[in-house]
Parts: sequence; C-alpha cells; structure tokens
Amino acid sequence: MSYSLWYWPDLQGRGEFVRLAMEAGDIAYVDRARAAGAEALLADLEGLTGRGAFAPPYLETEDGVVSQVANILAYLGEKHAIAPSGRADRQWLNAVQLTIADLVAEVHNVHHPVALMAYYDDQRPEAARAAAQFREERLPKFLGYFEKALAANPGDWLMGETWSYGDTSLYQVVAGLRYMFPRRMAAIEGDYPALIALYDRVAALDGIAAYLASDRRIGFNTDGIFRHYPELDAV
Repeated sequence: MSYSLWYWPDLQGRGEFVRLAMEAGDIAYVDRARAAGAEALLADLEGLTGRGAFAPPYLETEDGVVSQVANILAYLGEKHAIAPSGRADRQWLNAVQLTIADLVAEVHNVHHPVALMAYYDDQRPEAARAAAQFREERLPKFLGYFEKALAANPGDWLMGETWSYGDTSLYQVVAGLRYMFPRRMAAIEGDYPALIALYDRVAALDGIAAYLASDRRIGFNTDGIFRHYPELDAV
C-alpha cells in the first residue's frame, strides 16, 4: 500500500525523519501537503475525529492515523522490517528515537526560547543566551550519548547488521546540526567519529542517495527546526 504523509509542504521539520526512513526503505508514500498545500493539511487535520493527531506529522495507514515521529517510525519499523524484531531491541531503538525528539525540541528552543509563536527577531537576546548554552553544554551531551549508543553494537549500524530508522534519524541530526551550527560542528565533529561515519554510510544508501539528489528533499531554511543564524553560531 501507499501511505499518506501529512506535514508542512515547505520545510523539512519533524516530517523529514519520517521521509528519510521511507525513502531508504523504498516504502511508497504520498506527501499530501506537497501536492495540495498547507491549507489542505489544516483542513485534513481539523477534520480528523476520534483517534486523530494533535499536530503534523501524521501518517494515514490501513490501521488508522499514526502520529508523533517516534510512534510513526516504530509503526513503520515493525511493518517494513526497518527495526529489529526483538521486543527489547525495538524498545531500546525507540528510546534512542525519543532522545532525538528531545534534541529536536531543544534545537527549536534555541531560536524560540521565550515564545513559540513570536518571531525570532523579537527574542534575539534570549536566543543568543540559549544558543551559547546549547552549543557548549547540551550539544556535546547529546552527541556523546549517540556516540555511545553506536559503540554498543559491534556492527556498522545502530542495531544489528543492517540499517534501521534510528540510523536515518541520526543522519538527519548531523545534517541539521551542520546547517545550524557549521562552525561549532566543524570544531567538535572529531570527538564523535562513529556518528560521522554513520552519517556517511546512510548518505550512501541507494534510497537516500536518490532522495538527496531529487527535488523531494527540501533544503534547510529559516522556517524549519534547524535554522542557521550566523550570530548564534560560534566555535
């Protein structure tokens, strides 16, 4: 079957974690708002009843609507064998994905530390303070955790002998952070060799390489989660 993915049409955002897993796994989907526009997304979201979704991204499946990135990926992981088969392994992979979700939330708070709905320009001084703490303290803590998680498996991937949705998500983390903090990442990447090697392996997967070369891959921009403001970056 072909899934319907609903997410904002002009940015990567949280939806990109889902897109990457489906592209790598050759899982058929339609990016509905890319075709119909943001208004169609809002109308569809408003029309959901019962077990709907709080916000995008969400996936329309034969089992109903599945929302929240980690939940969507766990669903796809089981349905399409892009996650380990053992329960304990699946739970650990989900824990890594939830930690990525924590990172994504903190990344967004860097440029919106005061009010979610206020413009970045209205909170620049606070964003500068938030960015300094994130760069110096939180970023190494998250990357160090992911490096240790990779070291827990003797193979080339986060779990098992082949890639999982956790690997494609870690790829997006590195890609996003390189865009957001190019100077800081250039200075500290050498401390996380396993994570950077994983990034390169994921980029070389057939499905990912084709996706990155296509117009389906939306570029990073200052409307998404990973935003590059030069004044927030430093070594």
